[in-house]
Amino acid sequence: MFIPHTEVEKDAMLKSIGVKDIKDLFTDVPEKYRFPKLNLPPGVTELEVMTELSEYAAANELVGDMACFLGAGAYHHYIPAVVDSLLRRGEFYTAYTPYQPEISQGTLQAVFEFQTLIANLTGMEVCNASHYDGATATAEAGVMAYHHFRGKRKKILLSPAIHPHYREVLCSYLCGFEDIEISSGTLQADLSDQPDDLIKQVDDQTALVVVQYPDFFGRIQDFSNLVSSAHQTGALIAFVTNPTALGVLKTPGELGADIVVGEGQPLGIPLSYGGPYLGYFATRKEYVRKLAGRLVGETSDALGRRGYVLTLTAREQHIRREKATSNICSNQGLMALAATIYMSLVGKHGMRQVAELCYQKAHYAASEIAKLSGFKVITREPFFHEFVVKCPTAVNDINHELLDMGFIGGYDLGSSYSEMQDNMLVAVTEMNTKEDIDAFVAALQEVTND
Repeated sequence: MFIPHTEVEKDAMLKSIGVKDIKDLFTDVPEKYRFPKLNLPPGVTELEVMTELSEYAAANELVGDMACFLGAGAYHHYIPAVVDSLLRRGEFYTAYTPYQPEISQGTLQAVFEFQTLIANLTGMEVCNASHYDGATATAEAGVMAYHHFRGKRKKILLSPAIHPHYREVLCSYLCGFEDIEISSGTLQADLSDQPDDLIKQVDDQTALVVVQYPDFFGRIQDFSNLVSSAHQTGALIAFVTNPTALGVLKTPGELGADIVVGEGQPLGIPLSYGGPYLGYFATRKEYVRKLAGRLVGETSDALGRRGYVLTLTAREQHIRREKATSNICSNQGLMALAATIYMSLVGKHGMRQVAELCYQKAHYAASEIAKLSGFKVITREPFFHEFVVKCPTAVNDINHELLDMGFIGGYDLGSSYSEMQDNMLVAVTEMNTKEDIDAFVAALQEVTND
């Protein structure tokens, strides 16, 4: 262990504060709690630690070495090598929040470009400088809607087809907060539910309606009636959106969304044990002063030169606490930079190409799995790059055997929805070749044959 202070230095510090021994600093702590005995193993050398950690790491299965069909909110996409190369430049890698614009113009401009790209991608007018992940961005949509109506509307309505983790995080933020009511539609086990089913629950107490596009099960649904009904009652509507899908789908802005949030991980960020990832948050200009998080604006100095500054930040660090709409949100600056580089490199046509490959390969996989005895694809078209398969046996058992055969199977929906036991959510991206898909289909048949 590296201990930076010498005994002489420690004695000098103790003398300056008027105590003789370090133990004197803990006299206010009851004696029996001061220095408890810890059940720790004996110390080891750096070499021994690295050897043990390497052994643990060697037991991990790498997504690049297997055919991955697992999605459910985090996806295996191709990331151009230049993303990581630029991301690791020292001036980006060590930067944090650019509070001092005079020395942070590069970082501020990168964040401004991120905001612009996300706004264009979602069809919205403004975007903030990111959140922790898609789940917290969704929760912040609820917070923003509540503050927009000054607490006079206390109902938040969630589609039953929103990612279950996002629903839980939103509840963690808002459940029990004053008298907010969080309600939801009913999920049908055969996925026959429709967005219009929510219309009857929208009333003059509704602050926000939240839907997912494509939804958690991969479905692309028509929200036009629900959006119209929400707006007629004065409610806001938020879309949780997969950014890759926007390469081919209409933007949420075109569909009438007031808020668009989502997970930016598909935009050049690798799968890595759940993070760090990137939450994005876009909205209409009229709601910008209720927008949580940081916002970078473009301006000009006294000499007319273009410059960038943090502006309109509704955080308690920058404005009076009682006026703040968000106190703990933080930007994922490095991840936002990765997404910016990815979108800039791939471009509009590249985004469309990635989305089309995902769509086409997923539909091919669904058509092949539907031919298997005992399996049934229950997701009705249209869907994007995920679909639900009813399996003849437990999904967890199937996935264990698939792993031994070199496949990462789909998400076990029974772990999140009691009514969907033995249902697997299969994800296909541009990284899955036709050979991968054919081999996966054959493996599914093999592991379920008695």
